[in-house]
Amino acid sequence: MVLDSSLVYLPIMCICINCAFVDQCITYHAVETQHQQPHLTDRPSFTANSPTINVNIRTTDQEIQMEWDVVDCLSFVEERGKWARLRPGELLPT
Repeated sequence: MVLDSSLVYLPIMCICINCAFVDQCITYHAVETQHQQPHLTDRPSFTANSPTINVNIRTTDQEIQMEWDVVDCLSFVEERGKWARLRPGELLPT
């Protein structure tokens, strides 16, 4: 794949923040674990159908950072702002 240098490429964000199942999802729970973030629930009960996770790896002289984002999921049901309502006042995960 050749990237067009005249275009701006936006990072792909995790779709889970706008999913009705974010607070019940086993896959999102795993993403929270990878990011060392507090869990929305201690016992997720929803199994997502065919989630696709993008893992971006960034390296510096001092460390390796990994960013995990669910970018597609057959179980996705849009509920805009669901994560933000569950974590009022907190910055959206990036």
